[in-house]
Amino acid sequence: MANTKQSKHQSKHRSRQSGPSKRPGQSRRSGGDAAVRRALRREVPSTVGILADEQDFTRMCRYRTFPFDDYTAYLRQSERLLKTLSTQQLHTSVALFDPDEFAEFCAEAGIDADAPAGRSRFTAELAGRGPGVPYTGQPLTTLLPELVNRTVRQATWEYATLLLAGLGVCADCGQDIGSAVFDRASRILMRLLELVGPGEHHLVCSVSAPDEQLLAVLHARGGPSSSAQIDATEGAEFVTVLAAGIALEGSGGVVLRTSTPGTPDHLHGWRLHRGRLDPLTAGEVFSAYCTDAATGDPLSPEPGVEYCAGFPVPSDEPEGHH
Repeated sequence: MANTKQSKHQSKHRSRQSGPSKRPGQSRRSGGDAAVRRALRREVPSTVGILADEQDFTRMCRYRTFPFDDYTAYLRQSERLLKTLSTQQLHTSVALFDPDEFAEFCAEAGIDADAPAGRSRFTAELAGRGPGVPYTGQPLTTLLPELVNRTVRQATWEYATLLLAGLGVCADCGQDIGSAVFDRASRILMRLLELVGPGEHHLVCSVSAPDEQLLAVLHARGGPSSSAQIDATEGAEFVTVLAAGIALEGSGGVVLRTSTPGTPDHLHGWRLHRGRLDPLTAGEVFSAYCTDAATGDPLSPEPGVEYCAGFPVPSDEPEGHH
């Protein structure tokens, strides 16, 4: 019996040795190593860092190894690179390459900023931490404004979030003030959209913060039942900026434009005052829209638009509550 088991074991061992051999790492699929590498390459995403304007481009030109001296040629070659990556069926995204952030990154990481490897490493970092726009064949003239807008939106959101996080805890009730103010801003937004009713709504919230002007935009659709449909990311950004304005109790406001088929667009406005939205008069809304912010000169009214007073947006919080 023992001899029989041993014979079977030896037979199985010989069968394995005499079967088809396969080198370590060799693919089971036919086509050779080159085909396997091409297939694997298509599963590796690519990120291209783009300088958004000539000012950023000029700052990069101070590096000896930076291979360009003309911004138009740089954009043309960048677009060709994107098209090449796209024809290779590679998922490619574009991120904003900021020269100041690049210099800080190299200094903190102890790497040479005047080297292609440094620029490549920074671009790889952008893929994980910054907003990117997928490249689907669109021209850079379309892609770059969208990329700048996403980058500004994220920076605004992060700044406003830090402001709320820095408010700390209420000494009286122990509640996190930033979280409470965020919840309050959410309720204000939902109440405003409930009151305005059906239509396509475009809202802008502007808040004066200690270091910069914060701006958030929200698109919403109100149905017959006044239940608003909003994008989750846009909604979170808008509420965060509104909450920062409520908490800071500084200057700021909200503007709402509503479009419905067959009627003029309606513009309403509110100013932020002590954590509330106080309605503007129709004249104040008209003045805000029909005055050049840079020069103070009057502007012509927009055709097909009615400038309306803001309506009361009741607050469910007692006076002075965080």
